[in-house]
Amino acid sequence: MQGSWNTIPELVRSAGERFGSAEAVVDGAERITFAELAERVRRAAGALDAMGVRPGDRVGIWAPNSAQWIVAAFGVLTAGGVLVPVNTRWTAREAADVLTRSAAAAVLVSPGFLGRDYTAPPGIRAIDITSDALAGGRPLEREVDGDAVADILFTSGTTGRPKGVMMNHRQTLRLYDEWCDLADLRQGDRYLLVNPFFHTFGYKAGLVASLTRGATMLPMAVFDVDRVREVVARERVTMLPGPPTLYHSLLEGAGKHDLSSLRCAVTGSADIPVELIRRMKAELPFQSIMTGYGLTEAGTATASRPGDSFEDIATTVGTACDGVEVSIADDGEVLVRGYSVMQGYLDDPVATAEAIDADGWLRTGDTGTLDERGRLRIVGRKKDMFIVGGFNAYPAEIEGVLLEHPAIAQAAVIGVPDDRLGEVGRAFVVARAPLSASELTAWSKQRLAGYKVPRSVVFLEALPLNASGKVMKDRLR
Repeated sequence: MQGSWNTIPELVRSAGERFGSAEAVVDGAERITFAELAERVRRAAGALDAMGVRPGDRVGIWAPNSAQWIVAAFGVLTAGGVLVPVNTRWTAREAADVLTRSAAAAVLVSPGFLGRDYTAPPGIRAIDITSDALAGGRPLEREVDGDAVADILFTSGTTGRPKGVMMNHRQTLRLYDEWCDLADLRQGDRYLLVNPFFHTFGYKAGLVASLTRGATMLPMAVFDVDRVREVVARERVTMLPGPPTLYHSLLEGAGKHDLSSLRCAVTGSADIPVELIRRMKAELPFQSIMTGYGLTEAGTATASRPGDSFEDIATTVGTACDGVEVSIADDGEVLVRGYSVMQGYLDDPVATAEAIDADGWLRTGDTGTLDERGRLRIVGRKKDMFIVGGFNAYPAEIEGVLLEHPAIAQAAVIGVPDDRLGEVGRAFVVARAPLSASELTAWSKQRLAGYKVPRSVVFLEALPLNASGKVMKDRLR
């Protein structure tokens, strides 16, 4: 049952009142109680207000998981702003594109992360969240409407450029209150936050869920399995969501550290071997394992339920969440409808209308089946997206960048299997001037996030085209 709060700032204040002196955040040597967190968030809101952030202003945050991210992001919302999380893997050019298009008033940054220093685009103020810039403001909490847009999370589309997904406060609060029940997140849990905060899984199923239930948040800036084991043992972590590769790694290193505190696992919609779920239950101390299906445009749409069999958890993504409907279109595409579907794409009514039909059904771009019990099974992706180590990569976006190279006449990208990352990109290119694969790879690394850079390049005389001039990617495969 959702609490009495209608906005995320109200949730933060309520968590400070309800959980007071309990640990809210543990980040290295830094330990912050819920009461202290609520006060630091209000001071950050006051500092942002003093810097000119006004109600409805969009503020970007391009920084790794940390206590500072939590304070800064909720400070934006508490000042009445709209949060725009930016993928930390993106290059400065990719980040600048979404900040400019979202008309951000400012961007909160962590200089030096992943060896990068960030220069904000013209007209956008950069604020260092690792400094004391947000610490000294006069406490402020603005009145915010629960139906107002709270955040804009950018997700790449098949058209190439990322699109901004708008969600309001009430949608997020209702959905992730239910998520807490499904994942069995409890007051006093110690939640290791491996999933990045720029992503719905880390931000909403992580931070918002923890504030809802009173769980201690342990942010991890960069995923490292040895460090995961170390932190689990030292901090007695109970809740550990992550991709299937995380649990594979834990099983490989079982016995090196004391993992006995672990109680709950939550994994995504990637195809999971039944044997992995069995081993997680048999060889690791997990009492509950949840799987689910979600997307930025609708949050968590389906989830497994307590008591589900190993096979159900591994081969389906569960049943629809409360207030959410799932259907399968005639062509096999998964459709989702309900209160959690986005408010639309930022400044893109055409793309919004293409994604959500007149009856409110969101086209997900994934294909799937529903069994007689209402369990969803994801079969594949209707479009060409492929997933590199948990990150979505979109061929159209990568192709658009490759075509900027002066030596390339044509380019097509597909995902190919990879033992370690699941899938990686392979580029097929037609060159108009001498060019080596290594030169193109080095050039791409300057312009694309690492997971988007094709791992292999195939040079062709011509791309296979159909009668209407479209590349036949099935031929390339």
